[in-house]
Amino acid sequence: MRPEPRMRTESLDLMGYLQILRRRWRTLTVVTLLVVAAAAGMTLMVTPQYTANTQFFVSTADSSDSSQLAQGGTFTQQRVKSYSQLLKAPKLLDPVIAKAGIDEQPNTLANRITATTPPDTVLIDVVVTDPEPGKARDIAQAIAETFPTVVADLERVTPSADSPVKVTLLREPTMPDAPVSPNPVRNIALGLVLGLLAGFAAAVLKQLLDTKLRTKEDVESMTEAVVLGGIPFDADAEKHPLIIQADPLAGRAEAFRALRTNLQFVDVANHPRVIVVTSSIAGEGKSSTTANLALAMAESGASVCVVEGDLRRPRLLTYLGLEGSVGLTDVLIGRYELDDVLQPFGAHSLTVLGAGATPPNPSELLGSTSMRNTLDELRRRFDYVLIDGAPVLPVTDSTVLTRLADGAIIVAGSGVVNKDQFEHALDTFETVNGTVLGVVLNRVPRQTRGGYYDYRYESPPEGVPNRSAKGGRRRRAEDTTRPRRDLVGS
Repeated sequence: MRPEPRMRTESLDLMGYLQILRRRWRTLTVVTLLVVAAAAGMTLMVTPQYTANTQFFVSTADSSDSSQLAQGGTFTQQRVKSYSQLLKAPKLLDPVIAKAGIDEQPNTLANRITATTPPDTVLIDVVVTDPEPGKARDIAQAIAETFPTVVADLERVTPSADSPVKVTLLREPTMPDAPVSPNPVRNIALGLVLGLLAGFAAAVLKQLLDTKLRTKEDVESMTEAVVLGGIPFDADAEKHPLIIQADPLAGRAEAFRALRTNLQFVDVANHPRVIVVTSSIAGEGKSSTTANLALAMAESGASVCVVEGDLRRPRLLTYLGLEGSVGLTDVLIGRYELDDVLQPFGAHSLTVLGAGATPPNPSELLGSTSMRNTLDELRRRFDYVLIDGAPVLPVTDSTVLTRLADGAIIVAGSGVVNKDQFEHALDTFETVNGTVLGVVLNRVPRQTRGGYYDYRYESPPEGVPNRSAKGGRRRRAEDTTRPRRDLVGS
């Protein structure tokens, strides 16, 4: 009975987000760097802008008593708002352009002038922006000289009358010494913040949309079958598939010994002895898992027979370096006796039965009475019989074999198989009432020290040299006696 698949968002609490960041830190880093780089690029591409500031004070010309002063203040505050608009009008800008000696249209210049009036004041702040600091100062200086005169002319009722409003220059424009934009520090800081937010969003989105089966939690959300173990990823696995022999003290070798130990706890009352090792699709590492598990079992003193049950694309004998001209198919069709095709391997009690010639009807041959009788004979002779079966989804060979065996172990390649493919494989076994003994998560990415599936220890004490394994590979100090607590009964 398999549980309903859990929604990924249910587990996205604080620890869930931290796990996403730990798994997807590369995505977070790349997106952040891209945004910061974009912010830096835009900063470099933007033309620097300089500003020159000036300030005016507006007052009434006649304020001899307090009553007139109050009325004049109200009048002036109302006028100030209009004056701020005047600073962008051709009435003012035409003489400013002439005085500053620039070749520019009033409408264009108006876009670079900003006039603000602080609330409840009679002050007018003017800011002139230009790519050239000297030009910005010249324009501001022209405004400082022209604006009071223009206001006086506008407020004068008759040519001979005095203006009731007086505009006083409070701040002379100065030469700007640094650009106001772009601001590199601010832009980079803003890019960093936006990059982190975008990177975090991308990491979470990538995690939620990820269809690959990657972790023990992914497996447990899809099946009630126990996770028997996790085999760390090793980029050198293709060159040294038999890690138990090539580097007995490696972390990956210890993971297979932990798998062997965990398998002993499966159904103790009716302990499985004839086991099919299969996967959902090709390339998940079922054959190398079968070979290393058989070596680990034989290493513990058990008599083991490993059978090449993948009659379509056999690879087990290639890993073991044995002859494969005759084998299982020859026994099933009665061409040879079982003793004629069994091959001993290594120094322990490990025996190998190759696939033999490729038959035209592998599924029918594997489900035949002759195959049942062969497995019964192997059961009588050996403590364990491991069958390297074909992948479940492409062909039905392994599901047929599982009906004749005590159960199946499914090897799930982390980052190789999709969740839908893994679920389909589970459904296949459920349809034929096949027993799934457990799941082995293969190719698990190594985490940081002390992380999940990390078997490494510190370097040996000074004066104790590392022993070298076959092929010149350095053996790593490992604990070969105690199984990992997080794998036992997972």
